[in-house]
Amino acid sequence: MCGFTGYLGHGSWGVSEQAPRTLTRMAETIISRGPDDFGTWQDEVSGIGLAHRRLSIVDLSSAGHQPMFSASGRYVIAFNGEIYNHLDIRADLERSKAAASWRGHSDTETLLAGFDAWGIQKTLEQAVGMFALAVWDRQSNTLTLARDRLGEKPIYYGWMNGVFLFGSELKALKAHPVWKGEVDRGALSLYMRHNYIPTPYSIYKGISKLRPGCLLTVSLAQREPTIVAYWSGAKVAVEGVSNIFTGSAHQAVNDLEALLKDAVRQQMMADVPLGAFLSGGVDSSTIVALMQAQSSRPVQTFTIGFNEEGYNEAVHAKAVAKHLGTAHTELYVTAEQALAVIPRLPSLYDEPFSDSSQIPTFLVSQLARQHVTVALSGDAGDELFCGYNRYQMTANLWRKLAAVPRPMRRMVAMMLTSVAPQSWDRLAARLATLVPSTARFANVGDKLHKGADVLSCQSSDALYLGLVSHWHDPASIVIGGHEPPTLLNGDLPDLEGLDDVQRMMALDMLNYLPDDILTKVDRAAMGVSLETRVPFLDHRVAEFAWTLPQSMKLRDGQAKWALRQVLYRYVPKEMIERPKMGFGVPIGDWLRGPLRDWAENLLSERRLNSDGFFNSSIVRAKWNEHLGGKRNWQYQLWDVLMFQAWLDEERHLTPL
Repeated sequence: MCGFTGYLGHGSWGVSEQAPRTLTRMAETIISRGPDDFGTWQDEVSGIGLAHRRLSIVDLSSAGHQPMFSASGRYVIAFNGEIYNHLDIRADLERSKAAASWRGHSDTETLLAGFDAWGIQKTLEQAVGMFALAVWDRQSNTLTLARDRLGEKPIYYGWMNGVFLFGSELKALKAHPVWKGEVDRGALSLYMRHNYIPTPYSIYKGISKLRPGCLLTVSLAQREPTIVAYWSGAKVAVEGVSNIFTGSAHQAVNDLEALLKDAVRQQMMADVPLGAFLSGGVDSSTIVALMQAQSSRPVQTFTIGFNEEGYNEAVHAKAVAKHLGTAHTELYVTAEQALAVIPRLPSLYDEPFSDSSQIPTFLVSQLARQHVTVALSGDAGDELFCGYNRYQMTANLWRKLAAVPRPMRRMVAMMLTSVAPQSWDRLAARLATLVPSTARFANVGDKLHKGADVLSCQSSDALYLGLVSHWHDPASIVIGGHEPPTLLNGDLPDLEGLDDVQRMMALDMLNYLPDDILTKVDRAAMGVSLETRVPFLDHRVAEFAWTLPQSMKLRDGQAKWALRQVLYRYVPKEMIERPKMGFGVPIGDWLRGPLRDWAENLLSERRLNSDGFFNSSIVRAKWNEHLGGKRNWQYQLWDVLMFQAWLDEERHLTPL
């Protein structure tokens, strides 16, 4: 994996003597993305500069050095990612005699040969992989940015004081001399709702994220970027549902296994040590099982555990690893080790990001990096195979709610919130033996309180937005805040033909997956120079998943049915069947304990009023209720705290 950055524009920082220093400064900020090699290229006349940091994975020789020129000399590329079928693309180029002799065996060189032969878009349409790239066309003086279909790799871009800046992370853009960032309060409002900033927005005015599956072109002659989609997740969902798989369930499972097995095989390609994250759940266990089935030696697997009840999956992962025969490494993390990660979070994520599972994600990445350079993960299984509890919960709840007058719903909400979450949890624990295992949920109290907040919704879409929201009225807490339109609210994609559950899955694939899950993993892993790969995000797997009827995803109340059938061919069913736990840490308890002083400082009335971003009375009320045990506001408070910590980092203060 790698990182890149650059600029398009003219200025004293871009002349021959100064450009390398400018590009070096920008690239040094993302050295963890590529500690193995470094390169810059600039054209003073055209005003373009490219910088690249390399984490060597395939073709460790100097033939993989970037920025790299195409054989024709027309294209110059800075590339971040992996093209898993690049050898097949090479073979196609060779058969058509479209490629000259090869200098090395990197996928970057393959892409460039494709650009020479077919153009950028057609080449990317043939590529299977994860990637972000910047390509300068020396013939047309045009810059192209591109991002993979489902958003594994990031790109930020935007005009700043007459210069077009771009790169893998915001910190690279901020190192350019023209940078002058201003917080976008609209983006901040979205962050308070979602715990991440949805694409295309960033925390800074004028700086955007490129949407997955898109190509952007810009030039000094045509300053307004042109963005086109070469692949559309919304279209894939709609077409999949309208062209449903008509074979038997057995054939569907066979086809799914074959697709996943091939995706895993391709993603095991590396010239460096490779392993996998293993939680012991359906998704990661499936990936590891398919890896081990195709490996001549034990696959290296990694798990972290916690001693806190309700947060530890390590025992399940260990059982799966033993059954599959992997070389398993586990680390039980103390609260002190987890808390020590918090000062690194603002720098790792570059903009406010408050999914608290960022902490264990960083820790398992750090553990894996001590042994391997590449790790496969089971992310995206939930979005593609109907795995989240909220899908069933929302659909079932809406069917019932729609028949109940709204005043009565509000009364029920008051009743639910009159009992503390901890009391609901204790009651659920006592009743657990009376409830089937597939109907048991962790953190029942928080779920009931969250559900109570959205009982007055008027549609299933509104209900779903409420269930995935942290702050339900961000404009009331963000001073001067407003919410610009997103794919969840105000700019919904065309999902005609999808039922309520399918709509939720599609919206998660388009929003939550790239902007939360994949962002979380990319920044945490890249922070320790670890490449992560996600076999479920092979677009052929995603496209097939959308053709499967819902009865093969959700059957008899059990989620991910078809995926489970694949897994049960390798791992006994009883090892996997248990309530879905998630991957988190006890932030709520920590805020009342070891993090209390840190949080109190960031949430003080004086500090909040001085900063001028949040309504201090609302924040303080939540903080006091949390400390008193009246409500568990851990998610809402973590949103505020991660912004405040990011603001300290922005001001070059110590976050903890």
